[in-house]
Amino acid sequence: MMGHAGMAATAVRYLRSAGAPTSATPPEPAGRAGTVPRPALRAVREDERAPLDPADFRAVLGHFASGVTVVTAPAPRPAGPGDTTAHGPAGFACQSFASLSLDPPLVTFMVARTSTTWPRIARAGVFCVNILGADQEGLCRAFAVSGADKFAGVSHAPAPATGSPRLAGVPAWIDCVIQAVHTGGDHLIVVGRVAALGTDPGTAGAGPLLFHRGAFGRFSA
Repeated sequence: MMGHAGMAATAVRYLRSAGAPTSATPPEPAGRAGTVPRPALRAVREDERAPLDPADFRAVLGHFASGVTVVTAPAPRPAGPGDTTAHGPAGFACQSFASLSLDPPLVTFMVARTSTTWPRIARAGVFCVNILGADQEGLCRAFAVSGADKFAGVSHAPAPATGSPRLAGVPAWIDCVIQAVHTGGDHLIVVGRVAALGTDPGTAGAGPLLFHRGAFGRFSA
């Protein structure tokens, strides 16, 4: 992991390339024709941060309706003969999923640093995003619990590129290899390179499962 010195050096290189002032590049003097004074950069002090109630944060951001997915990863291979420590496949319900790039094809999802499922997905190095349909609220709730066998009674098949569980009956799925992981406060930002994807024509008329202000819903045109 990059240390503070390395991150600082990277930030300085970026600021210089962008034309922003650093300690080695003083601001342009004001008044020169055709130029605008560059603002001095400094860190924001703790006493300058706006007070923010976590409950208010959740309430306001809850107005943004999202789709619902289940992110899965395959079971790890046994380390050797007699290895009984390997678990089954991993998966968790995830709202914070989005497409990221068309060329190359990238998607992203966010996961809490405290997640007990994420380390298993990280070790697998691959994942499949299962986009849930309007009638799959129960499937979402099953994968939202902790400490249970989430795959009990759930029909699935290996996704073609990575072998991650592709859940039966989902309208669409995206099979990915982990490309990068970035920090984002109390969450991690996971970027996946798409290796395969597809839809289930049989679910075309079902519509998506939506989540808005703490409740599930359906899309109505």
